Amino acid sequence: MRFNRRNKAIWYALAAVGLWSTVATAFKVSLRYLSPEALLFYASWTSLAFFTLVIWKNREFGEVRSLARCHWKSVLLLGAINPFVYYLTLFHAYALLPAQEAQAINYSWGILLALLSAPILHQTLRRKDLLAGFLCYLGVLVIATRGDLLALQFHNVPGLLFALASTLLWALYWLFNTRLEAPALPLLFLNFLVGSLLLTLYLLLFQGGIEIPTVEGALGALYVGLFEMGVTFWLWLKAMQSAASTARIANLIYLSPFLSLIFIHYIAGERIYPSTLVALGLILGGLWVQNRRG
Repeated sequence: MRFNRRNKAIWYALAAVGLWSTVATAFKVSLRYLSPEALLFYASWTSLAFFTLVIWKNREFGEVRSLARCHWKSVLLLGAINPFVYYLTLFHAYALLPAQEAQAINYSWGILLALLSAPILHQTLRRKDLLAGFLCYLGVLVIATRGDLLALQFHNVPGLLFALASTLLWALYWLFNTRLEAPALPLLFLNFLVGSLLLTLYLLLFQGGIEIPTVEGALGALYVGLFEMGVTFWLWLKAMQSAASTARIANLIYLSPFLSLIFIHYIAGERIYPSTLVALGLILGGLWVQNRRG
């Protein structure tokens, strides 16, 4: 097969999707050996090391300095959100919920992004955005009740709240990111620098120190840092830059949640609930309605 620009974009995107499909399992397995705070600490510093290497290779430290000097308030805010508060919230959700449920709820952030774009970015809220929101949060309700909608008996309210809070934080992060219009890699480097330092201070001041990981915990954190926060984003960015049509490449992300369920079942050992499949179908259906061309 000729390795032209289109094929290169597809392979980059498929590699990113494949790696992203493993991270829900990696979260759940790693949290058996580490607290959410410790997992984030080691993963975020791993990711920062990766971004440092990429910035050095691309000779972008000048852009990093310029961004930090001109937009230091935004850099501090975004770094506080991601990775510090967002991933801490997300990992607590995974610690409390089955991975299949936390993952499915996490996909609803795209709908919330569209709903929040109206008041924050002054964009028009379309009817299909409202329909997409209805489908998406109906899916969240199916997850929360495990299919028993009439009883409205929630199985894990704290886990549900952590999962929903993580979608709000991630949507806000990308909205503020859009307003800043900064280059992606320098901004991510600064985000992880700020977030990692804030997390370290938080652990030292309020958690009594930094947890020493087991070998299994350290390997899990290394994997999460590289393949959730680091390498995978770089692969996706390369796919977007190489693609003739970013919309076609972006649609490949819909493979990820279904591939993820395979890893969750066979590696994390979870029995996949029928309600998860229904809910995931509703959430992805909502995303399809939101993104289809009018």
